[in-house]
Amino acid sequence: MAGWLERAAGSAGFGPALVYLEILIGLILVATVLHFRRHRGTPGELRAVKTYFSAWAVLLLAVPCTTIALTAARPLAAFASIGWTLGRARLGLAVTLACLPIAVGFSFLSSRDAAMRTMYPLAKAVFADTRTFAAYELSYLVLYYLPWEFVFRGVLLLPLVPALGLVPALVLQAVLSTLLHIGHPIPEIIAAAGAGLAFGLIAYGTGSFLYPFALHAAAGIANDTFIFLGRRRGRL
Repeated sequence: MAGWLERAAGSAGFGPALVYLEILIGLILVATVLHFRRHRGTPGELRAVKTYFSAWAVLLLAVPCTTIALTAARPLAAFASIGWTLGRARLGLAVTLACLPIAVGFSFLSSRDAAMRTMYPLAKAVFADTRTFAAYELSYLVLYYLPWEFVFRGVLLLPLVPALGLVPALVLQAVLSTLLHIGHPIPEIIAAAGAGLAFGLIAYGTGSFLYPFALHAAAGIANDTFIFLGRRRGRL
């Protein structure tokens, strides 16, 4: 039995295997019972979205990171191997600065799409005032986008490249991240597939998911901000 368990865990050991199991369970929960979709358009929508963000932060960031810290022989090296590092900082900064205007530009265009305005922000109660909107976007940044990039461009990409090869690892994380957009506007689903590959390449090239995190968060927050400003000006 012990031998079978060791073979099932793989050469990396039980710690990494447990992390992947935790991510599987976390993704299932945030895509089903903890998803905010059941409360869309109701008075409880904002609370449901906050719960959704918190679930990402706990299940898909705090829990896996705690497991790594407790099981890895060299925790700092283990965290670096999944992207918790500045990596090739000069390249990462250059790519981020070059791509940032493109990300914001696409967000400006998407904010003009009626389906995107219906979808975002995820909780329409944030239109109440600037303070509410700012607090919401901060939680969006830290509780949602950071776990997202940690999972897809970190755990589900960087350690798998040596085992699977770059292209299979890129495609795997892009497919999974795109599937979580099911139910969103079709242009966003298509964009998610392209961005999944692009962000994956950036993470691989820099050795860090922090640069895709910056770009992904900038695009999403910019989209919300353009919609928020347009609504306040009475143009949307």
